[in-house]
Amino acid sequence: MTLIKNYGLKTDLFYLPPFELKANEIVVINIFDGGLFYDTEMFLKDIFTGKTQNENVTVFEPLSFVEHIIEPKLRRLLYPITVDKYLRKKASPKSNFYSKIYEIPFITKKTKINSLAGTYRRLLSLYTQLSVTNKIVLDLVGADPMGAEKIYDLIKESANNGGGCILIDNYDDMKNDCNTYIELEWDWEKIQPIKPREFKLKA
Repeated sequence: MTLIKNYGLKTDLFYLPPFELKANEIVVINIFDGGLFYDTEMFLKDIFTGKTQNENVTVFEPLSFVEHIIEPKLRRLLYPITVDKYLRKKASPKSNFYSKIYEIPFITKKTKINSLAGTYRRLLSLYTQLSVTNKIVLDLVGADPMGAEKIYDLIKESANNGGGCILIDNYDDMKNDCNTYIELEWDWEKIQPIKPREFKLKA
Protein backbone atom coordinates (compact mmCIF):
# COMPACT_ATOMS: atom_id res chain seq x y z
CA MET A 1 0.00 0.00 0.00
CA THR A 2 1.42 3.37 -1.05
CA LEU A 3 1.24 6.11 1.58
CA ILE A 4 3.10 8.95 -0.16
CA LYS A 5 4.16 9.37 -3.78
CA ASN A 6 6.51 12.21 -4.68
CA TYR A 7 6.83 12.76 -8.43
CA GLY A 8 9.69 15.24 -8.04
CA LEU A 9 9.14 18.22 -5.75
CA LYS A 10 10.73 21.44 -6.99
CA THR A 11 10.86 24.77 -5.18
CA ASP A 12 12.74 27.96 -5.99
CA LEU A 13 15.69 26.72 -3.87
CA PHE A 14 15.81 22.91 -4.09
CA TYR A 15 14.67 19.78 -5.85
CA LEU A 16 13.49 16.64 -4.02
CA PRO A 17 13.88 13.66 -6.39
CA PRO A 18 10.96 11.25 -6.85
CA PHE A 19 10.30 8.57 -4.25
CA GLU A 20 7.48 6.43 -2.95
CA LEU A 21 6.76 5.55 0.68
CA LYS A 22 4.86 2.30 1.14
CA ALA A 23 3.63 0.56 4.26
CA ASN A 24 6.42 -1.46 5.91
CA GLU A 25 9.02 1.00 4.60
CA ILE A 26 11.34 3.77 5.79
CA VAL A 27 12.39 6.67 3.57
CA VAL A 28 15.33 8.78 4.72
CA ILE A 29 15.58 12.29 3.28
CA ASN A 30 18.96 13.95 3.77
CA ILE A 31 18.47 17.71 3.52
CA PHE A 32 22.11 18.49 4.40
CA ASP A 33 22.03 22.16 5.37
CA GLY A 34 22.07 22.78 9.13
CA GLY A 35 21.23 26.49 9.04
CA LEU A 36 18.08 26.00 7.01
CA PHE A 37 17.15 22.60 8.41
CA TYR A 38 14.15 23.61 10.51
CA ASP A 39 12.35 25.68 7.87
CA THR A 40 12.95 23.07 5.19
CA GLU A 41 11.75 20.27 7.47
CA MET A 42 8.59 22.18 8.36
CA PHE A 43 7.89 22.82 4.67
CA LEU A 44 8.20 19.11 3.84
CA LYS A 45 6.39 18.00 7.00
CA ASP A 46 3.35 20.10 6.13
CA ILE A 47 3.15 18.34 2.76
CA PHE A 48 3.63 14.80 4.10
CA THR A 49 1.05 15.32 6.84
CA GLY A 50 -1.49 16.67 4.36
CA LYS A 51 -1.55 20.16 5.85
CA THR A 52 -0.26 21.67 2.61
CA GLN A 53 -1.16 20.39 -0.84
CA ASN A 54 1.46 20.15 -3.57
CA GLU A 55 0.75 19.15 -7.15
CA ASN A 56 3.91 17.02 -7.29
CA VAL A 57 3.15 14.98 -4.16
CA THR A 58 0.18 12.65 -3.69
CA VAL A 59 -0.64 11.87 -0.07
CA PHE A 60 -2.72 8.69 0.00
CA GLU A 61 -2.54 8.49 3.80
CA PRO A 62 -1.30 11.52 5.77
CA LEU A 63 1.59 10.93 8.13
CA SER A 64 1.73 12.30 11.68
CA PHE A 65 4.67 14.42 12.79
CA VAL A 66 6.56 13.41 15.92
CA GLU A 67 6.57 16.79 17.63
CA HIS A 68 9.31 18.25 19.79
CA ILE A 69 8.09 18.79 23.34
CA ILE A 70 8.57 22.47 24.10
CA GLU A 71 7.03 24.16 27.12
CA PRO A 72 6.54 27.92 27.28
CA LYS A 73 9.11 29.44 29.64
CA LEU A 74 6.58 30.65 32.22
CA ARG A 75 4.79 27.32 32.34
CA ARG A 76 8.10 25.47 32.55
CA LEU A 77 9.00 27.49 35.63
CA LEU A 78 5.64 27.65 37.41
CA TYR A 79 3.59 24.66 36.21
CA PRO A 80 5.95 22.13 34.63
CA ILE A 81 4.30 19.27 32.76
CA THR A 82 4.84 15.76 34.11
CA VAL A 83 5.27 12.67 31.95
CA ASP A 84 1.92 11.33 33.17
CA LYS A 85 0.07 14.53 32.29
CA TYR A 86 1.64 14.63 28.83
CA LEU A 87 0.67 11.03 28.10
CA ARG A 88 -2.88 11.47 29.36
CA LYS A 89 -3.32 14.46 27.06
CA LYS A 90 -1.57 13.17 23.92
CA ALA A 91 -1.32 9.36 23.92
CA SER A 92 -3.77 6.50 23.49
CA PRO A 93 -4.07 4.47 26.72
CA LYS A 94 -5.14 1.43 24.68
CA SER A 95 -1.69 1.10 23.12
CA ASN A 96 1.31 -0.78 24.52
CA PHE A 97 3.35 2.33 23.76
CA TYR A 98 1.38 4.32 26.35
CA SER A 99 3.51 3.14 29.28
CA LYS A 100 6.66 2.19 27.36
CA ILE A 101 8.57 5.26 28.55
CA TYR A 102 8.38 3.89 32.11
CA GLU A 103 10.70 1.06 31.10
CA ILE A 104 13.46 3.63 31.55
CA PRO A 105 14.23 3.16 35.28
CA PHE A 106 14.45 6.79 36.37
CA ILE A 107 11.31 7.99 34.57
CA THR A 108 8.09 7.89 36.58
CA LYS A 109 4.65 9.43 36.24
CA LYS A 110 5.79 12.38 38.34
CA THR A 111 8.95 13.07 36.33
CA LYS A 112 8.90 16.61 34.99
CA ILE A 113 9.50 16.78 31.26
CA ASN A 114 11.75 19.79 31.68
CA SER A 115 14.16 17.55 33.62
CA LEU A 116 14.59 15.11 30.72
CA ALA A 117 17.54 15.25 28.33
CA GLY A 118 16.91 15.50 24.59
CA THR A 119 16.98 11.77 23.85
CA TYR A 120 14.34 10.98 26.47
CA ARG A 121 12.09 13.78 25.28
CA ARG A 122 12.31 12.40 21.75
CA LEU A 123 11.52 8.91 23.00
CA LEU A 124 8.52 10.18 24.96
CA SER A 125 7.25 12.04 21.91
CA LEU A 126 7.83 9.01 19.67
CA TYR A 127 6.11 6.56 22.02
CA THR A 128 3.21 8.99 22.29
CA GLN A 129 2.82 9.26 18.53
CA LEU A 130 3.22 5.52 17.97
CA SER A 131 0.42 4.92 20.46
CA VAL A 132 -1.88 6.72 18.02
CA THR A 133 -0.46 5.82 14.59
CA ASN A 134 2.51 4.03 13.03
CA LYS A 135 2.55 6.27 9.93
CA ILE A 136 4.96 9.01 10.94
CA VAL A 137 7.47 11.66 9.87
CA LEU A 138 10.21 12.68 12.30
CA ASP A 139 13.75 13.90 12.85
CA LEU A 140 16.49 13.00 15.32
CA VAL A 141 17.19 16.54 16.53
CA GLY A 142 18.08 16.57 20.22
CA ALA A 143 18.95 12.88 20.44
CA ASP A 144 22.48 11.75 21.24
CA PRO A 145 24.11 9.06 19.02
CA MET A 146 22.92 6.16 21.18
CA GLY A 147 19.46 7.67 21.44
CA ALA A 148 19.30 8.18 17.68
CA GLU A 149 20.15 4.51 17.20
CA LYS A 150 17.40 3.43 19.61
CA ILE A 151 14.86 5.69 17.93
CA TYR A 152 15.79 4.30 14.54
CA ASP A 153 15.43 0.74 15.82
CA LEU A 154 11.94 1.65 17.04
CA ILE A 155 10.81 3.02 13.70
CA LYS A 156 12.24 -0.05 11.94
CA GLU A 157 10.20 -2.24 14.26
CA SER A 158 7.15 -0.09 13.60
CA ALA A 159 7.67 -0.31 9.83
CA ASN A 160 8.01 -4.09 10.04
CA ASN A 161 4.60 -4.17 11.72
CA GLY A 162 2.84 -2.33 8.90
CA GLY A 163 3.95 1.21 9.64
CA GLY A 164 5.60 3.72 7.36
CA CYS A 165 8.13 6.43 8.18
CA ILE A 166 9.88 9.38 6.61
CA LEU A 167 12.98 10.37 8.55
CA ILE A 168 14.21 13.88 7.75
CA ASP A 169 17.90 14.08 8.59
CA ASN A 170 21.09 15.91 7.67
CA TYR A 171 23.43 12.91 7.71
CA ASP A 172 23.74 9.77 5.62
CA ASP A 173 24.24 7.36 8.54
CA MET A 174 21.14 5.31 7.62
CA LYS A 175 21.85 5.34 3.88
CA ASN A 176 22.27 1.57 3.75
CA ASP A 177 19.71 0.74 6.44
CA CYS A 178 16.46 2.03 4.92
CA ASN A 179 14.24 1.19 1.98
CA THR A 180 14.84 4.46 0.14
CA TYR A 181 17.52 7.10 0.66
CA ILE A 182 17.00 10.52 -0.95
CA GLU A 183 19.27 13.55 -1.01
CA LEU A 184 17.81 17.03 -1.39
CA GLU A 185 19.41 18.86 -4.33
CA TRP A 186 19.99 22.47 -3.34
CA ASP A 187 20.57 25.36 -5.71
CA TRP A 188 23.66 26.44 -3.79
CA GLU A 189 24.14 29.65 -5.78
CA LYS A 190 20.78 30.89 -4.53
CA ILE A 191 21.24 29.51 -1.02
CA GLN A 192 24.61 31.04 -0.09
CA PRO A 193 23.48 34.69 0.22
CA ILE A 194 20.39 33.75 2.25
CA LYS A 195 20.33 34.18 6.02
CA PRO A 196 18.07 31.76 7.96
CA ARG A 197 15.67 34.50 9.07
CA GLU A 198 15.18 35.49 5.43
CA PHE A 199 14.54 31.93 4.29
CA LYS A 200 11.22 31.37 2.53
CA LEU A 201 10.31 28.49 0.26
CA LYS A 202 8.07 28.82 -2.76
CA ALA A 203 6.79 25.69 -4.45
